[in-house]
Amino acid sequence: MSTQTEIWFYHLERSTLGQVLPGLLEKTRERGWRALVRAADARLLDDIDERLWSYRDDSFLAHGRASEPDADRQPVLLTDSMENPNAAQALFIVDSAELGDTEGYDRCFIIFDGRDEDSLTGARVRWKALKDAGANLAYWKQSPEGRWEKAA
Repeated sequence: MSTQTEIWFYHLERSTLGQVLPGLLEKTRERGWRALVRAADARLLDDIDERLWSYRDDSFLAHGRASEPDADRQPVLLTDSMENPNAAQALFIVDSAELGDTEGYDRCFIIFDGRDEDSLTGARVRWKALKDAGANLAYWKQSPEGRWEKAA
């Protein structure tokens, strides 16, 4: 694993994945980066797909599925596989999906729901394993006002 890849844990406490993910993807696109959203649950990918088309009345976030034609051209790609067909610089892990090799990514986001005990436990185990491996980690949590604050 490349220690240069930043791995950021996002601890959801006040917001849902559907509320947070579109904004993080927008910021990623503003950097000029492509994004890969990986989930193990196909239904979750369906929910994210729908959300990215409709999360704001005045816009949508262009995206596609890895299983569709021209996946390599998508600025944001939704997948359940370990491949990176759109050469994304940012990887988003939104459930218990494997992180896999982070080589080639500038930043990886592990977004977990702190209100779900299994998700919280999984994030703690993942954090410890990555820390023990010498990964470049950061931990972000929401302030009472809902802003993201770097906590570690």
